Amino acid sequence: MRALRRFTVRAHLPQRLAGLGPLAVNLRWSWHTPTQDLFASIDPGLWRRVEQDPVRMLGEVPPARLDALAADEQFLARLDAESADLDDYLARPRWYQHEQNEGVRLPSGIAYFSMEFGVSEVLPNYSGGLGILAGDHLKAASDLGLPLIGVGLLYRSGYFRQSLTADGWQSEHYPNYDPQGLPLRLLTEADGTPALIQVAMPGHRTLTARVWIAQVGRVPLLLLDSDIAENDEELRGVTDRLYGGDQDHRIKQEILAGVGGVRAVRAYTRIAGLPDPEVFHMNEGHAGFLGAERIRELVTGAGLDFDEALAAVRAGTVFTTHTPVPAGIDRFPADLVRHYFSGPNGENESALLPGLGVDRILALGRESDSRVFNMAHLGLRLGQRCNGVSKLHGRVSREMFVELWPGFDAREVPIGSVTNGVHAHTWAAREWLEFANRLAGPDRVEEAKGWELLQTVEPRELWATRNTLRAQLVEEIRRRLRRSWLQRGATEAELGWVDGVFDPHVLTVGFARRVPTYKRLTLMLRDPERLRALLLDEERPVQLVVAGKSHPADDGGKALIQQVVRFADAADVRHRIVFLPDYDMSMARYLYWGCDVWLNNPLRPLEACGTSGMKSALNGGLNLSIRDGWWDEMYDGENGWAIPTADGVMDEHRRDDLEASALYELLERSVLPRFYDRDGSGVPTRWIEMVRHTLQNLGPKVLASRMVRDYTVQYYAPAAAAAREAVAHGFAGARQLAHYRRRVEAAWPAVRVAQVDSAGLPDIPEIGSKLALTAHVYLGGLRADDVVVQAVVGRVGPDDTLSDVVTVPMRHTGTDPLGEVFEVEVALPMAGSVGYTVRALPHHELLASDAELGKVVLA
Repeated sequence: MRALRRFTVRAHLPQRLAGLGPLAVNLRWSWHTPTQDLFASIDPGLWRRVEQDPVRMLGEVPPARLDALAADEQFLARLDAESADLDDYLARPRWYQHEQNEGVRLPSGIAYFSMEFGVSEVLPNYSGGLGILAGDHLKAASDLGLPLIGVGLLYRSGYFRQSLTADGWQSEHYPNYDPQGLPLRLLTEADGTPALIQVAMPGHRTLTARVWIAQVGRVPLLLLDSDIAENDEELRGVTDRLYGGDQDHRIKQEILAGVGGVRAVRAYTRIAGLPDPEVFHMNEGHAGFLGAERIRELVTGAGLDFDEALAAVRAGTVFTTHTPVPAGIDRFPADLVRHYFSGPNGENESALLPGLGVDRILALGRESDSRVFNMAHLGLRLGQRCNGVSKLHGRVSREMFVELWPGFDAREVPIGSVTNGVHAHTWAAREWLEFANRLAGPDRVEEAKGWELLQTVEPRELWATRNTLRAQLVEEIRRRLRRSWLQRGATEAELGWVDGVFDPHVLTVGFARRVPTYKRLTLMLRDPERLRALLLDEERPVQLVVAGKSHPADDGGKALIQQVVRFADAADVRHRIVFLPDYDMSMARYLYWGCDVWLNNPLRPLEACGTSGMKSALNGGLNLSIRDGWWDEMYDGENGWAIPTADGVMDEHRRDDLEASALYELLERSVLPRFYDRDGSGVPTRWIEMVRHTLQNLGPKVLASRMVRDYTVQYYAPAAAAAREAVAHGFAGARQLAHYRRRVEAAWPAVRVAQVDSAGLPDIPEIGSKLALTAHVYLGGLRADDVVVQAVVGRVGPDDTLSDVVTVPMRHTGTDPLGEVFEVEVALPMAGSVGYTVRALPHHELLASDAELGKVVLA
């Protein structure tokens, strides 16, 4: 017989062991090794069988063992110490509180929305890099003391578990996770009943969700769950799978994440007695509808009109884009959005968001093709502050979205960048953390302190650590490979060869990530015989571990996986190359710890950031990568190798051939010789100096704590200040900015630079010669202080296009029949062919930049 339903019953702990409950439920244990060791000591074998999951551990440990531990004074002393340490961690002032005590006014609360969160493998609410990044953001925010609330959905089947068929094809299955068996607690009202979130659906239906809380250190993560009795079967399935279903299913998920997510935040702060967040941060555009819900709150609750509410919402909103390609953006048919937001009979007033017109909502996500609603455009129009996730990605994003700022050069598009980071205590091996504690003291890693002290460590000690971690990886590879072959139909009797797979003394290269086409999983197979020669070289061999999942609907990606698997199945190379299925956080740790080289070969510039190489660097791994994402800004010639790119080659097959050849060349001529060139004691001294340099120089730069500090200083604090100014004195700032914006919208078609006069240049100008410019600007009813008029000087090309420009504001000096007069004197900043122009832009003190409204008039 099969069970109709499954659920988890937690063990009743003896009173003296009650402290184990909070330690198990607060996910701080996932990056706190002493707490992990405490749970492991309960029953080491069971700890391995439950895959290091404390909640499962407490559910399966025999009562007799618990009774024995309740009388074990040594265990109780450890339990008391770890309970006290958690209490101290949760209460002690951190960086954020110290900054506030120094007089810096920071946000009283920040809500961070993401469609996925990779906090721990025991909470499988993630698919890849976006979710892992979000999880690391929460952990670093907790370590730094930010008053942050995470918001997302709870997927009953997570993403998917991956296995391989006998012929190497990816197979997916979706386990059904029971929230009661996960490290979660239910958000409840004062009377103990679940707090329910409701969102109107077409057909007079209501989507209802309860809210589970995953406690990530100091940070609560709110996860909405639609699988409850109050919903019909279709609506119960809204939170069934991450990135599953068609567009209709996806938009329901994104409405629940955005609209329902804001309502969950309001319920949580009300119940917890906390201030409402001043800043709302969208991690990608999936939860973009949160802005529309916040506009509704102000229209119906504060009496603002749509434009005034939009001004207030924009001021406190941060939007982060993670994709460098249009295909990576969620785009819905406008009619589908209208279906979900319009009234019951198609009226323009929204039933989902009463008080708002559907046409206004649609305009926030419009593309040039009005039939398409773009979630990234929605985020950009709702967020006064926007960023990409590396310096290169910021440049790519400015170019990708320049159409929203017509008349501006891409460099002026108001999208900045904060380079992603990774959480050291999650991803650095215990051996490296012990190094850090010994050299710099406890809790110094995430503070970016003490990394320079690695200079004092002997090369042989660094090399011994690398050997230890590589040996652990080899053991894990053999375990996982055996399990995979058994799933594929092999028998134990024919798997004796698995015990000889990989060698703990051979250079180990790792390649693990999602499998979209642009990441080029099979570039390494471009010349199979050349790769085979590298793998089987008798003196300087290489071994290659590959992992990654393809989206269930992407047969092209699955074919790439099959190609790798079939190559790796060959009897002559299978001891040197493996594909490990079911890539997740538990596998990733071993790969980051043990691989000597981390390979990344995307099509530049299609990798937004790519944090896997950062995690490898934290463990002394050297990157071998195309200069894309984070590696473009942090590669310095001594921390790894940059694979040359064939930029400009339009034939994709030829480009792959050229870049694969460059990869083989680097391995043959640089990577392998440096690894195998040893001194008299067997230490590869030049290799170890690269390892030392990587740890010292990349270590502080790749930390999630650095990333979260950057967000706090560059985005959260300015957004909170702007939000306060917008809402102060009965929303005077929001009303003022909305009124200004309406005046600009009405007047701008008539604004023109009527005439520009120049004077002052000598017959043969030199660098530094003074150019006097006078501009006459007709403002169509705007005042002179409503605009900024700028002189723009730069190199001029054959088509009169300006580049390398210098922009200088012009001062208002009067009025004449041609309009307002603006003047400036500019020192010529360069030699060669130089040109200039004059332009006018809207200017208001409550705008984040003069480019914000996307309006400019050129002479």
